[in-house]
Amino acid sequence: MDEAKFGVLDYIVLAAVMVISSFIGLYYRFTGGKQKTSREYLLADGSMSILPVAFSLMASFMSAITLLGVTQENYRYGTQFVIINLAYVISTPVAANIFLPVFYKLKSPSVYKYLESRFGVVAKLAASLAFSLQMFLYMGIVLYAPSLALSAVTGLSFPGAVLGVGIVCTFYSTLGGMKAVLMTDVFQSLLMIAAVVTVVVNTCTQASLSQVWEVASERGRIGFLEVSPDPTVRHTIWTQAVGGCFVYCSLYAVNQAQVQRLLTLPTLKKAQAALWVQVPILGFLSLTTSLAGLCIFYTYRDCDPAAQGRIRNSDQLLPLYIVEHLTQIPGLAGLAVAGIFSGSLSTVSSAINSLAAVTLEDYIKPCVSISETRSPMLLKFLALFYGVTCIGMAFLADLLGTGVLQASLTIFGVVGGPLFGLFALGMLTRRTEQVGAVTGFICGLVILCWIGFGGPKPPPPVLPVSTLGCNQNSSNFTPQQTSPLLQGTTEASTTESPVTAEYFYLYRISYAWYSFIGFMITLVVGLLTSALYRLASKTTVLTEDRLLASFLKRNDGISNPDRSQHIDEMKNGRDEKECRV
Repeated sequence: MDEAKFGVLDYIVLAAVMVISSFIGLYYRFTGGKQKTSREYLLADGSMSILPVAFSLMASFMSAITLLGVTQENYRYGTQFVIINLAYVISTPVAANIFLPVFYKLKSPSVYKYLESRFGVVAKLAASLAFSLQMFLYMGIVLYAPSLALSAVTGLSFPGAVLGVGIVCTFYSTLGGMKAVLMTDVFQSLLMIAAVVTVVVNTCTQASLSQVWEVASERGRIGFLEVSPDPTVRHTIWTQAVGGCFVYCSLYAVNQAQVQRLLTLPTLKKAQAALWVQVPILGFLSLTTSLAGLCIFYTYRDCDPAAQGRIRNSDQLLPLYIVEHLTQIPGLAGLAVAGIFSGSLSTVSSAINSLAAVTLEDYIKPCVSISETRSPMLLKFLALFYGVTCIGMAFLADLLGTGVLQASLTIFGVVGGPLFGLFALGMLTRRTEQVGAVTGFICGLVILCWIGFGGPKPPPPVLPVSTLGCNQNSSNFTPQQTSPLLQGTTEASTTESPVTAEYFYLYRISYAWYSFIGFMITLVVGLLTSALYRLASKTTVLTEDRLLASFLKRNDGISNPDRSQHIDEMKNGRDEKECRV
């Protein structure tokens, strides 16, 4: 294969996207309230409208890693993954009607303030530290991975890609605050959609969608009805529709970055509406990206690039398609690559802003008194610090290799379930106290880390590919290497692994169940530990209604102020029973 390179217009398009994103940050730095309060910087003064927030919610979820991963997922493993879109619809009422109203009433820039009110400082710190570590590692990886994949295929400079995207993202996130992050997310969302739609439309100029579907079906890529109850089967209806619900809730119901976006809306009803509006946007991009994977498979159906050695791993399939099939129209390849990088921009900016919020609210303010006039400047310094750190993490990952990459992705998958379980213990139970909640959370984290990091794990068998149509004189035929980009989608040979029973059972469990497992361990251990603690200490837990899901609130004629006063009296020792708020 001739070395694929960008044209001048492709670079111009890519640069234009970066410049536009930067100008959005500058615009919101010098307009409106000019980011003079922490509320405006972190919550956009609660003045945003539904559509920008909906697009931003989707953009934060669909990173560049997801775009590259979902296309290769459908190419290598088939369409069973698509069923996860059902989980988005099933779970949205849970996030919108059970968890969001509690957060919205508290109006805190940090969701972990809730845990302090409900359980205590230890629970807050345990959760916020886990989140901070998760995002600290992940934001560097979400910049590193696509930069590496694109530079390996397109001829883009890897250091240039990392520095360009990292600096631009840090620039507009630091100057413009949450308003800039939200509005750039809208722009970048459209670019992400344009990137995958371009792949589909370009393929349709050579073959109809029915032909693409027919070839995918003949080669075993089409499948939606795997109903095996075996939790070691990688993707089934149950892993996607049930396990996917816990993944979705861990990201949309209790995740700092997503809840912070929802709090930028002026009313609870508008925040709930934004959650619902993002579902079809997310579904469209998810389904279109999956279809793009099938289109790429149709294009390379008789000459698999990875098996031939033209690419090192299958996360480079989408970039390879872009440079081989979209460069005929000047600027089109640049637009598609800009769409992939937009996934990195949106996710990194989300991480920068949310980490700044958590650092100020959970770590600095409890220790140091900071005036409201000084908070915005400190937040900008924190955003700058995390942006620079993100760039440094991307280069560090390049030095340390794929081991740190896989570890970072595993940490991201491991933390979500226990965090969701911890918040569920707070909002869905009355009598869970801090000892039980923290014990359950730590147990969930430890067991999932064991499952996630433990090994060896059996490689999932990929579907067969063909090289019959390749140029047999090609001299660059090299073995395919492992792809670390998508959790649970490491490469394997095109045949089944010998005997999966040779592997320890917990290491064979599908990655799609990790959030569910973490949630259940946290919930069960938390409830049992709390019950034992109450028996041993002979104490009773009384929780304010404002900290509970609406369906658990008492209807006993006692107003919330009266109940809060009674709780305060108990906390001051005017009652023999103990209270945990």
